[in-house]
This record gives sequence, C-alpha cells and structure tokens, in this order.
Amino acid sequence: MTTFPFTNVEAMLQLAMIAMIRPGAAFVAAPVFGSNNVPMQLRLVIALAIGLPAIGMSAITLPPQGLVSWHGFMLVGGEIVIGLAIGFSLQIAVAAALIAGETISNTMGLGFAVMVDPLSGQMNSAIGQFLSMLTTAILLATDGHLLLADALAQSYSAIPVGQVLPTADLVDVITGFGLAMFQGGLAIAAPVCFSLLLVQIVMGVIGRSAPTMNLFAVGIPATLLFGAIMLAMALPVMAEAITQIMADATAKMQQMAGY
Repeated sequence: MTTFPFTNVEAMLQLAMIAMIRPGAAFVAAPVFGSNNVPMQLRLVIALAIGLPAIGMSAITLPPQGLVSWHGFMLVGGEIVIGLAIGFSLQIAVAAALIAGETISNTMGLGFAVMVDPLSGQMNSAIGQFLSMLTTAILLATDGHLLLADALAQSYSAIPVGQVLPTADLVDVITGFGLAMFQGGLAIAAPVCFSLLLVQIVMGVIGRSAPTMNLFAVGIPATLLFGAIMLAMALPVMAEAITQIMADATAKMQQMAGY
C-alpha cells in the first residue's frame, strides 16, 4: 500500500500561497485581469501557473517562525507592493484614455452621457468608454497580457521574495505615474479638444455679431456634429497616441521587473 508523506505539506502549501501573492496582486491592479467579469478562481489559477514555476527558479527561504509572524507579514506585504506596482503600470494607459474621454465629452457637451464600464463597474462617459475599449483592444493586440506574465516571471530574479522595500528608482517611477497619466490623457484628447475650441471661438464671434441669435439652439448641435466628425477623423492619431502610452507603460513595467 502506497502512503503519501505529509511531512512537507505545510511548507508546500505556504510556498504555493507565496507564489500566488505577487501575480495575484498584479492582476488586481492590471487591466483586463482585474475586471469584475474575470472570475476569482481563474485569477488564482493563472497566478499559481505563473508564480509557482518562477518562484521555483529563484532562491527563497521561508521565515523560520512561519508566515504568521513579523517576518512573514513583511514578506507578504512586500510581495503585494511589488505586484500592485507592476500591474498598475499597465493601468496607466487605460486611465489616460478615460481622462481623454472625459475631457472630450465635457468639451462636446456630452458630459451627461454616461454608461457602465464592464471592466471596472464604474460609470464613465460614453466617449471615455469607447476609448477604454480601444485601449483594451490595443493592449491585447500588442501582447500586453503576455508581457505582463513575462514581467512577473522575470521579477522574481531581479526582486527575490523577501525584499520588502523597493529601490529609490522604483519609487521615482511610481510617483511619476500620476503625471504620465494626465499627460497621456491630454495628448490623446488634444486634436479633438483643440478643434472644438476653435468651434467655441467661432460661436463666440457669431454671438457678438448677432446678439439676437439663440446660441444654445445653434451652438450645441454644431458642437456635437463637429465633435463627432473630428473624433472620427482623429481616431488614427488617437490610436497612435494610445499605442505610444502603452509602450511607455510596458517599459515602466519592465523597469520595475528589473530588465
């Protein structure tokens, strides 16, 4: 009769749990993987499939007191911080597209037109939702999800398990995320917003020339029509800007992963 040795089961379970922490935290912050439509069981399976082979090729020493100790809490906390930082880097492009959509919607007068984002479950503007879907399509088309998995696997060699505090360079990268997000959003929305600004200037000149004209009856339809036309014309340029932001976000993600 074959017997199964239960002596190392606890250590094996702890190793599997540690292997899932960093990829799981990255999937929470990353687009697509962090969507409410992705089941939690699927995230855990993918996190285990990425983390277990990667952690097996790197040196790891479990805390002698176990995970329920000060050293264990520091180890788990460090894995969560590293995973969130890697996953949040890809979220920059999606957030930049949402900012651009909000800016264009408010300029066109469509700030009231909102819909539920299936990825985050939040209420976003219609144009912001459209740009978010475009960003997600570009992310998948450029193999961003595969680059995320590769960055997570490579991060175990550059940042071994147990290194809690990130370096100063990584802190500078994290603090620059907000600035990159707003800059990217303005770069995406610049062509349409600048054209709509010219329309607003023309409407203002017409209003001064013909004070009796009802600008609300003329200006709002003209702004909506011209904004829709400019959005269709500037879509290739906006897609190129989103692709560039995606490339910058991937570079920052790889920088955090250590290669």
